[in-house]
Amino acid sequence: MAKRAQKQVPHPPSGLLKGWQQIARFLGQPVSVAERWAGTGMPVMRQGRFVVANSEELNAWLGRESAGEPVHVATGDTDLSAELKRGLSYIRSEKRQSARAPGPKKR
Repeated sequence: MAKRAQKQVPHPPSGLLKGWQQIARFLGQPVSVAERWAGTGMPVMRQGRFVVANSEELNAWLGRESAGEPVHVATGDTDLSAELKRGLSYIRSEKRQSARAPGPKKR
């Protein structure tokens, strides 16, 4: 008996979020907030009747919107200890830079 050739369906990229529910869950926000943020420049695209977003692009957008502070949405496979170390390193470098910054000149 001959085997039938199965049609290969391409798997979506791992960082692709499809629909408002997935995007909102990734952001940890209600769907209404995700939709509102999309209206203010959050990177989402229409793909047919669906809205899609890339998780890496969302993280980059969150970083820009947070005034330069490092922001990263934690997922199930995120190494939280590495993220904590990254955040502490950022804080320490900011303190060092502000300590080195020259103050106002005295006359």
